[in-house]
Amino acid sequence: MAKSETSKKFCNGVRDRCSVSENGSRLAPAPLKQPFVIGVAGGTASGKTTVCDMIMSQLHDQRVVLVNQDSFYHSLGDERLKKVHEYNFDHPDAFNTELLLSCMEKLRCGQPVGIPTYDFKSHKSTESASQVNPADVIILEGILVLHDSKVRDLMNMKIFVDTDADVRLSRRIQRDTVERGRNIQNVLEQYTKFVKPSFDEFIQPSMKYADIIIPRGGDNGVAIDLIVQHIRTKLGQHDLCKIYQNLFVIFSTFQIRGMHTLVRDVNTTKHDFVFYADRLIRLVVEHGLGHLPFTEKQITTPTGSVYTGVDFSKRLCGVSVIRSGESMENALRACCKGIKIGKILIHGEGNDGRQVPNPLSPSENIFSSTALISVTLFLQLIYEKLPKDIASRHVFLLDPVLASGNSAMKAISMLLSKGVPESNIIFLNLIAAPQGIHTVCKRFPMIKLVTSEIDESLNDDMHVIPGMGEFADRYFGTCNNHTCTQTRR
Repeated sequence: MAKSETSKKFCNGVRDRCSVSENGSRLAPAPLKQPFVIGVAGGTASGKTTVCDMIMSQLHDQRVVLVNQDSFYHSLGDERLKKVHEYNFDHPDAFNTELLLSCMEKLRCGQPVGIPTYDFKSHKSTESASQVNPADVIILEGILVLHDSKVRDLMNMKIFVDTDADVRLSRRIQRDTVERGRNIQNVLEQYTKFVKPSFDEFIQPSMKYADIIIPRGGDNGVAIDLIVQHIRTKLGQHDLCKIYQNLFVIFSTFQIRGMHTLVRDVNTTKHDFVFYADRLIRLVVEHGLGHLPFTEKQITTPTGSVYTGVDFSKRLCGVSVIRSGESMENALRACCKGIKIGKILIHGEGNDGRQVPNPLSPSENIFSSTALISVTLFLQLIYEKLPKDIASRHVFLLDPVLASGNSAMKAISMLLSKGVPESNIIFLNLIAAPQGIHTVCKRFPMIKLVTSEIDESLNDDMHVIPGMGEFADRYFGTCNNHTCTQTRR
């Protein structure tokens, strides 16, 4: 079988997008763009649905879908229906969590799913299912969505709606008598026997996993506004990934967010800053390696079995932008034994030895070619030492902060002048401002830009916001009050 045919066959078995280069080697699969998943939990009748409706209303210009945990109640058999008043609908076992996980995973992978329709009067799932299509934002709402760790792991944001018990009880009585045809006595008996004990045992303890707790539910408009603002900021990252297919943001977890919290904190010690920055850098490097071309390779295991794996490109090198980029060299060496690393120094004309701010507005910097040329003239390539055969290698360009993108433009242009194909450059950084992403990805659509988080913007002084300060000074311990609070690159 020809190599290109083998590549296509292999790619058909890979869930993520995969392509074949002109020479027959396969490019590593590009990760799927994940939707933003929000979990909304809280006691029964706490106002979860109202909160979800308010969030969806404010996100009217986004594709948002709501998945209700109530849809995944187990259908009750005839024997249990005879004793339905003794059945605890607020217990975790009342839900088909495996089916919920399966549906959510399909949505996260861009597949439409059929969500069960549960009839609260007959206590059974009907034969008809509601089709839910993939969306940019998925809201999962239910009393116990924060209880199961496997469900929590799907979420980018976890919300707990906290409402007084007497308010919840009065709302439940009104809902169950009007909408579900039950009498008050049965509602009170069920509340005393099952609802309140389950809330105390399962629901309230899950509050500790919430990122945001909303007192008073839908009555707390301030909290809803802040949540929507945060969601829009995060969605901005997703939107950029849709605009630029060569932009890759590593999947965010609590570990990654925790490390970002530490390295961004102005009070973090140098020792801790270096430790957690190194961990983040290692993750970015590992992710960048996943974008190298590869070929199939069969090996024999110690058990005598044949294993079909992959063999990545061996012709690699790193290029660090002096001085902050040098902080990323150890992680690259740890992942690629014996890798060659070159260096370049790009210098601005400011009197203090730092790069001068862009004299134009961020919008001009993004969209005006004249602005890009004007700003680039302020930068000078002072020094470069690169492998002589760099044109035949895949290059990891190392610089932890991408702000305006001006020095990145200079560095990439220099690599291209040395004969490095644009598609062979993988640009690695920890944080990136949208302005820098526009600048680099628009000018060089064939490079791959890998970052761990996209920040909000640049301020008038061209500093990344919220940023992490002057990275090199904090990492190498040459920090002072001025340099630790600024990042311009």
